[in-house]
Amino acid sequence: MRTVHVVAAALINADNHVLVAQRPAGKSLAGLWEFPGGKIEAHETPEAALVRELAEELGLTITPGNLHPLTFVSHAYPDFHLVMLLYTCHHWTGTPIGDEGQPLQWGSAATLAMLPMPPADVPLLKALSHHLA
Repeated sequence: MRTVHVVAAALINADNHVLVAQRPAGKSLAGLWEFPGGKIEAHETPEAALVRELAEELGLTITPGNLHPLTFVSHAYPDFHLVMLLYTCHHWTGTPIGDEGQPLQWGSAATLAMLPMPPADVPLLKALSHHLA
């Protein structure tokens, strides 16, 4: 089974709410809410990959120094194994806009816990909840 390494961000605004994006129709796990991010390319550090992904997906400019490692998850899907690193970020430039028109939502930790999320994202909520407390 192949292992896929990805990075994700908990973008935290001044109200202590976190941004999530809904997976678009036609993609695996469509309709579920997830932390924005993506795959780490072979030549990238996790931080560089996250800076690139957030620029591509949301139109945000983030400096690597504003990314802070929070936790990670290791999850076995039927056809691959996912290792996801979650970073927090409180400072960025720009207003998040979904590049594929996907809905975005800001929510508290309690609100996020009620949203349908991919199985790999769910365990991240506990560490995020502690961080936001």
